Amino acid sequence: MKLFFIISFIIVALICWIIVDYHLGRKSHLLKSKYTQYSPRKSDITLFTDGDSLYKDLFEHIKNSRISIHVLFFIIKNDQISHEFLSLLGEKASQGIEVRLLVDYVGSSKLTKRKIATLKEKGVRVTHSHKPKLPFLFYTLQARNHRKITVIDGLIGYLGGFNIGKEYIGQDPKLGFWRDFHLKITGEGVTDLQTQFLTDWYDSTGENDLEEARYFPAQIAGKSTQFFISTYGENLEKHFISFIKDAKYEILICSPYFIPGKRILDELLAAITRGVKVKITVPMNKDHPLVKEASYPYFRPLLLAGCEIYQYYHGFYHAKMIMIDDHFCDIGTANFDKRSFYLNDEMNCLIYDKKLIAEVKQFVYKDFHRSQLLTYERYQKRPFFQRLKEAFATLVSHFL
Repeated sequence: MKLFFIISFIIVALICWIIVDYHLGRKSHLLKSKYTQYSPRKSDITLFTDGDSLYKDLFEHIKNSRISIHVLFFIIKNDQISHEFLSLLGEKASQGIEVRLLVDYVGSSKLTKRKIATLKEKGVRVTHSHKPKLPFLFYTLQARNHRKITVIDGLIGYLGGFNIGKEYIGQDPKLGFWRDFHLKITGEGVTDLQTQFLTDWYDSTGENDLEEARYFPAQIAGKSTQFFISTYGENLEKHFISFIKDAKYEILICSPYFIPGKRILDELLAAITRGVKVKITVPMNKDHPLVKEASYPYFRPLLLAGCEIYQYYHGFYHAKMIMIDDHFCDIGTANFDKRSFYLNDEMNCLIYDKKLIAEVKQFVYKDFHRSQLLTYERYQKRPFFQRLKEAFATLVSHFL
């Protein structure tokens, strides 16, 4: 009995510590956050929907760089494609090109100390974003830098859902083909991507190069109107709610993790009630424990209201996109989940270009045919064990 009380006390104390640590850590974090809605820009934008084409283009521009390469990724794996990417960065640094590599401390935990040391020996400047630290250890373990930004020579920028690893080019046999959206941007918007990278670099190193003119060459206006939203665990939910409220006839949502929370769920249901068609694409498979189960409690009211939910089975679905009425689409790093809303640093691009929007929509609709439409009847047939997992996943959904 005494042992039981000791164990119970330890568990209760641990839970209390986590709660206090999280709330005080979040409060401290938000006081220092740098939420930014950048100004509208004119840029040229290229959409990539598979890793092979993205990596080919990205690697080629890195090889041809002449001044600087600034790279921020959430995940860089320890595999052959990652080694190829890192070797390329090392080769460019050896040629005298300025190369900076910023990676998330938790997301890129497989990037070994030995590999980092080798990069530094070649001249690559490497640092980690969001190292866990006291006094808010639990919170700082959760709040991740989820942005994926690359800027080459201050003239070519990349942003989107891809990281660096073999699964992103379909070489993970468990996940198969990997669908994602990533943007290449030239023109005025590159200035903002550079600003965001250097801001994150400053947050991680204390080095402030935001006034260095050499990183901000003159830009030529492109044909597409766009602007970026940079969030730090707050404000993204407000933007998504405003998007949903503005919808008149159609909302398309693509996300690997659909855990929207009550406020956004209520707005989606309200939109359906006023006649807006809501179509959601999620993966059939999952790449993390419990994320699929955490989405199912939200599916029930949506299905009953008439929402169409497509479960993509042709590999893994990692695209992050919201489209409102063919008027604009949002593509970036943020998932449609609580972690992106309340914990992660994210970067999204709002695009107002009818031709590009039509291209994105074509891909989304094409993927409907590689998906299974979830019916309420099939939803009701979920086995009992899955429902138990859903109940537990709901309890921890904030941190999935």
